[in-house]
Amino acid sequence: MSTCTIDAQGRSRGTPPGRRAHRDTIFVEDGRLLSQQAYPGEQFVIRLQAPKCAAAALPGSFAHLTCDPERPMRRPLSIMRVDPRAGWVEILYKVVGPGLAALSQQPVGATISVLGPIGQGFIAHPDRPRTLLVGGGVGIPPMVFLAESLKSRRDEAAWQPIVLMGSEIEFPFRARPSQILVPGVPNEAIACMPLLDDWGIASRLASFSGFPGCFHGYVTDLAAHWLSSLDAKALGKVEMFACGPTPMLQSAARVARKFGVPCQVSLEEFMACAVGGCAGCAVPVVQADGSLAMKRVCVDGPVFDASAVFPPAAA
Repeated sequence: MSTCTIDAQGRSRGTPPGRRAHRDTIFVEDGRLLSQQAYPGEQFVIRLQAPKCAAAALPGSFAHLTCDPERPMRRPLSIMRVDPRAGWVEILYKVVGPGLAALSQQPVGATISVLGPIGQGFIAHPDRPRTLLVGGGVGIPPMVFLAESLKSRRDEAAWQPIVLMGSEIEFPFRARPSQILVPGVPNEAIACMPLLDDWGIASRLASFSGFPGCFHGYVTDLAAHWLSSLDAKALGKVEMFACGPTPMLQSAARVARKFGVPCQVSLEEFMACAVGGCAGCAVPVVQADGSLAMKRVCVDGPVFDASAVFPPAAA
């Protein structure tokens, strides 16, 4: 029997009988570096001409990039934005190690091999249109992708995404006061991501670093603050999505459990092949019958149900 779900862009996703879900959806192409913009904290946003990846990417999927011709090992990087018509993908990354340092030195026009898009993306459910998107550090890109896709969907749900972002280094954009009122968020927390504000999507920032207009605390604390302002009926319309470091995702799972809202998390894990062959990124996941199974973050994820990867005893 075939299975079918609706992804975060409203597209039907099915797996024909006898077929592996990750087959025929991953492409290898020579991408052309269109732009590379530097931000504080050795953060970079690159735009790559990669039409096959752009056409098939979903919020939560990632690409495996070569960083330099002299370095054979690719690096898995989350996709932040795509334009299927123009054929480009945007990726935010932070330099960690010599591989990404080499990528940051690539000039405009350079050829970068793109393997992707890879992984199972977020699935937003129309019966819960109040989507709470929580991103920490380099976990911000999938939240931007998901927010944009929800805003552009044309289905029966009146999607109301709110995006919360946390960082202890400067954000990879110039924050500004938001023009969008967000009830349930402290009045002093007014800083936003301008791109989202321009799209009409509410966003707020959190940090312990004292950045102007930011909520002072963890981004998951800000999420809990907003959720605590909702009554039971409103909470019944909320679905939570999160991406970031493992401790942040554990905290997100606890917050979701406390307020009784479903939560999907995108895991960060070291990878070698990123296409399911080496199983080096496998993590234990609780199955429906309560048993544990090892799942590959690359192709079985990176998106999982939060309660399956962070059960009450572990979260």
